[in-house]
Amino acid sequence: MQMPLILRKLFRRRIVLAAAITLVVVVLVSLFAGPLSGLDPNETAVSQRLSQPSTAHLLGTDELGRDLFARIAFGGRYSLTIALLTAVGSIVAGTLIGLIAGFFRRLDAPVSRVVDAMMSFPDILLAIALVGILGPSMLNVVFALVLVYTPRVARVVRASTLVVRELLFVEAARAVGVSTLRILWRHILPNLMSPILVQASFIFAYAILAEAALSFLGVGVPPEIPTWGTMVAGSQQYAHQALWIVLFPGLAIILTALSLQLLGDGIRDLLDPRLRKSM
Repeated sequence: MQMPLILRKLFRRRIVLAAAITLVVVVLVSLFAGPLSGLDPNETAVSQRLSQPSTAHLLGTDELGRDLFARIAFGGRYSLTIALLTAVGSIVAGTLIGLIAGFFRRLDAPVSRVVDAMMSFPDILLAIALVGILGPSMLNVVFALVLVYTPRVARVVRASTLVVRELLFVEAARAVGVSTLRILWRHILPNLMSPILVQASFIFAYAILAEAALSFLGVGVPPEIPTWGTMVAGSQQYAHQALWIVLFPGLAIILTALSLQLLGDGIRDLLDPRLRKSM
C-alpha cells in the first residue's frame, strides 16, 4: 500500500486528522516559537508577575514575571524529548524481550513471569519508587519510565510472535536452514510492526502524563527544568490568583496526550484487518 493512500485512509476520520494537526502544531511551537518570538523563558520581571494574557504576553506571566508562552514552548522540548526517549527505549527493549519470549519456548515461561511481576505494580507507583531510588533528573525519569512501559510492549510482542512463528513461511525458512537471527529479523519482526507502532503512540502519550505526574509530586525532573509538569507543580499555589499559569501548561499536556491517543487509535484501526473495512 502506497504512503499517500495510507495517509488518505488514516486521515479520512476527521478526529484523527485533527489529532495529527494538533501534534504538528505542538511540535512546531516547541521547536520554533521561542526563537522566533525572541522571548527568554527564564527572564524574570517581578513588576509584571501574574500578568493576565495580553498582546505583550500572549498567555500571561507566571509568579516571577516570566512569559508563559515562551516557557510552554521551551518546556515542550523537554516534555516531548522525555516522552520520545521513553517510547523509543520501551519499544526497543520490549520488542527484544517479547521476541525472545515468543520465539524460544524454553525462555517463554521465566521471561513471562518476570514481565507479569513488573506489570503487577501500578505504573505511577513503580515510577515513583524508581526515581526515588535513582534521584530526580531527566535521564533517571526516562530510565524509570522505560522500565515501567517495557513490559507492556514485551507482552504484546510476545503474543504476536507466538502466532507468527507458527506460520508456513517461518517453517519454510527453518526447513531450508535459515539462521534464527535472520528469521527473527527478516521474517518475524516485519510482521510485528503494526502492534509495535500502536504501542509506540500510546506509550508516547502515557510518558507525557507520567512525567507531568512525577513532576507534580516532586519526584520528577528538577524544578529548574521547565517541563509542562514542573510548570503545573510550581504554579499550583498561585492558581487562585492567576488561573492561567496552571491552565495553559495543563492544556498543553492534555491536548498532546489526547492527540497521541487518537492518532494511535487511528493507526490501530487502519492496520487491523477486522477494522480496516469500516474506515
